Amino acid sequence: MKKVLLIEADVAAGEDLLTAAAELGLEAYVATHKELFLRYRPELRSKIAAPVFTDFRDPAAALDQLAAFCRTTGMDAVVACWEFLSPLATRLAAELGLPGHRPELADACRNKRLMAEAFAARGVPCPRTVVAADPPSLARRIAAAGLAYPLVVKPAENAASIGVSVVRSPEELPRAALLARSQTHKFPHGIALDTTLLAQEYVDGDEFSVETIVTDGEAHHLALTEKFTAQGTSRAELGHTVPAQLPPRLSAAVRAAATEALAALGLRHGIAHTEVKVDPQGRPKIIEVGARPPGDHIMRLVKEALGIDVARAYLQATLGERPDLTPQRATAAAIRFLTAPRAGTLRWISDLPRGEHIVAATLSKLPGDEVGGPDDNMGRIGQITLRAATTAEVNTAAATALRSLTVEMVTPQ
Repeated sequence: MKKVLLIEADVAAGEDLLTAAAELGLEAYVATHKELFLRYRPELRSKIAAPVFTDFRDPAAALDQLAAFCRTTGMDAVVACWEFLSPLATRLAAELGLPGHRPELADACRNKRLMAEAFAARGVPCPRTVVAADPPSLARRIAAAGLAYPLVVKPAENAASIGVSVVRSPEELPRAALLARSQTHKFPHGIALDTTLLAQEYVDGDEFSVETIVTDGEAHHLALTEKFTAQGTSRAELGHTVPAQLPPRLSAAVRAAATEALAALGLRHGIAHTEVKVDPQGRPKIIEVGARPPGDHIMRLVKEALGIDVARAYLQATLGERPDLTPQRATAAAIRFLTAPRAGTLRWISDLPRGEHIVAATLSKLPGDEVGGPDDNMGRIGQITLRAATTAEVNTAAATALRSLTVEMVTPQ
């Protein structure tokens, strides 16, 4: 029986990966820390052969410890589940001689400052980016580069739109920088974050993501995902639809740009989630790449819409195998997130919608719970998953479902 090590499975994709491992007859081990493992849901723990408790705050020590564990256990693959640990997974696979990505580019797959440098070096179509340690330096570099407002300001390392804002004038830079640097360590592992400030050209236009399996350095794009995001100063993600409907020529251009980005980052065996914006002239611009499973249950949307088991294919790719990626059907699936209009205490939410297109509707917050604002992906209070015959039909059903909901908040005085 082959063995795989999942590096932190307590994420949205964790259960899908553990289920796929069981279906493939793999023995699944998980690297995490003890306190978190004790909070794992029973359905996760039941699919794990054994945990290995690791202190991820010291990447070098974690690498040595996990390499020793994998050699003793006879591990066949290393699987990055959580993006903050994807560099560790890449280095561990290289240390063990297992299928993985180019280790010298491991940090560029997570750190947006290094990612921007890799893209610029390889001519990947992407927004121009400048970096600095503080707002005055950032303002000077923006001016020197001739970048025009609005700009997107973000930290070099974070996720879920945390610390990201759209800045429309130099006067807004200090506040945006404060937001970008508000998190210095990542919960729950205490991993130190690079808080270098990035200012990027704002790309107007529609946003998509490309879901990809990579085998032997060849990118197999499974689906384009249509993304729905907040339109104010924040960029919180409000939902996703698979597949995005684009004209063939534009779809090909988006896929080609994603292929360039993956090559620039040295991705060879595994999975990738590439975020792209298409400007008004129809030109794709790569925003960022994650060398990890897509979040927000996008893998489940791909399975619902196309019948492709992305989790299974990812595991096979990390084992050095070539998975079958043939679509089994041509339908559409969507997810929409329920968010509060502002931060405060959730007072009441109307009954969740039901209907022929709704697969599931769930709440993650209940009346009386404190709820964050709609500024990033951490302020969600629930979600609705839908499916239909076409993209247009599922998007219409999703819009109808959202309009049927009412959320009432108690705002702090």
